[in-house]
Amino acid sequence: MKVHKTDKYLLNPEHPVTIHVIGCGGNGSQVLMQLARINEALKKLGHLGIHVTCFDNDIVTEANLGRQLFSASELGLNKASAIITRINRFFGTSWSAMPILYSSKIQQTERMANITISCVDSIVARKEIKAALTFNSNTNNPITLPLYWMDLGNTQTTGQFIIGTLKTIEQPIMSKKAGVFNTYSPNLPTLFDKFPALKKQKEKKSGPSCSLAEALEKQDLFINSTLTQIALGLIWKLFREGEIKYQGAFINLQTLKIATIDL
Repeated sequence: MKVHKTDKYLLNPEHPVTIHVIGCGGNGSQVLMQLARINEALKKLGHLGIHVTCFDNDIVTEANLGRQLFSASELGLNKASAIITRINRFFGTSWSAMPILYSSKIQQTERMANITISCVDSIVARKEIKAALTFNSNTNNPITLPLYWMDLGNTQTTGQFIIGTLKTIEQPIMSKKAGVFNTYSPNLPTLFDKFPALKKQKEKKSGPSCSLAEALEKQDLFINSTLTQIALGLIWKLFREGEIKYQGAFINLQTLKIATIDL
């Protein structure tokens, strides 16, 4: 059985583990709420918890209400600022909002975190994130040391997520438990390494939805919450169990099937 052991710093950090969430729409807004729950649980277990920074330059519109986690009182506000402010008030955190596009052009100290979670809706945006995470990413500062990148994406009723490593993660020697040999994976392929055909995939241009009804034609009401619950469950395993045995999954709400992406 293949296993990936969590980087030791995440389990016993000197500072709260840094996490960047890129995009806080359908998936991103749900991811942020799940991260807030993870943070609360970690601190109750004696861990230092996590510090999240969210990047999004979009504003809340009528079409976002209902499917994304925004209210009418937040119409016209920047999405990142609105949801981070709400989380900080509710959970007593001091997380940060960056109302800008995430790119390799912003300072390295601002674009690097221990874990990056991308919730964007285009291959172009994912390529830019990949470039930002790998360009001049060498650092000895544990707060900005890039370790993992998780990407989430979905269609109307299907979704997928995958987590990969941004550096080689130290692993133990092969072990045998209960008659099963475990081999350990120090490097997990990221999105474009696992699915190289995505680099050449052509995308259909799709403008913003003008209403919730129109938005639901593109993304079902519960695809984001279902996808993010399972994806953040894997992040939780990294912290709580100190290892993972798969690096992602494909989810289909029509058939209620989940297919894991094995290590």
